[in-house]
Amino acid sequence: TVPVTMDEMLHHAKAVAKGARRAFLVGDLPFMSYQADKAEAIRNAGRMLKEGLMDAVKLEGGGQDTETIRAMVAAGIPVMGHIGLTPQSISQLGGYRIQGRTAESAHRLLEDALALEEAGCFAVVLELVPSEVAKIVTDKLRVPTIGIGAGNACAGQVLVYHDMLGLFDEFQPRFVKRYAELGPVIRQALEAYRDDVAARRFPAEEHTYEIPPDELEAFRQRVDG
Repeated sequence: TVPVTMDEMLHHAKAVAKGARRAFLVGDLPFMSYQADKAEAIRNAGRMLKEGLMDAVKLEGGGQDTETIRAMVAAGIPVMGHIGLTPQSISQLGGYRIQGRTAESAHRLLEDALALEEAGCFAVVLELVPSEVAKIVTDKLRVPTIGIGAGNACAGQVLVYHDMLGLFDEFQPRFVKRYAELGPVIRQALEAYRDDVAARRFPAEEHTYEIPPDELEAFRQRVDG
């Protein structure tokens, strides 16, 4: 997620908003769109609401980002926090590793969650955290937690739909449950389409439109002179 730009995220956000009717939409602020200074953070978060048509923004980070979050909230921007495994900081974390597996690191997660709540976050995402730790954090907060790879004690859950629907099969994280295997179905359909086009089986007669015979004859006479 590090290479994604603000403009790219706005494009994606608007596409989602166009098809949404009742969903509460949260736009993910990309790397370096809010870290440089509070003024830039407010501008970019505001763009996510004004241009991206989002209802709120989400940002990764713990206690070190509370002043930025306070500034956003003071500007009227709803903010969702995100702690645990934070993909934009994956190099600092040493890869895709479970967070909060020691008493010290679990306590830091709780402190970060409480700091985000105090700064004004309306919810906090907990990613790749032991279920027992996620439950304690959830119980200590007044705002909802949203879990991904954090057990079933969180107030809500999120999964990447590509994983959920089996669209991506190179690997499957332990926390993912596949509710369908659409990848092979889609691949089979695309290959069948390719083969039909190559063999001129598609489009068939039932997929085409006709011109009245007399009009066709008149057209041919004009073409042939």
